[in-house]
Amino acid sequence: MHAVEFTIQLGDQPVVTIPHEVAAQLPKAVQARIIILTADDPNDSQWRSGAYEQFMREDFPEDAVYDSYR
Repeated sequence: MHAVEFTIQLGDQPVVTIPHEVAAQLPKAVQARIIILTADDPNDSQWRSGAYEQFMREDFPEDAVYDSYR
């Protein structure tokens, strides 16, 4: 699998434009898989941190060995 990465600004329209210099690197007439990654929601990391803290509060004493992993 060949990966090409670039960053664009998403707008109001549901259109993603591939820059010309990136399109020139792509092989012609092949199937491609497109994955769009966006910035994480800051509230999401707070939620994950809170969930982890709650999970650690409810652990058994023999699981204390895992407390230093993050």
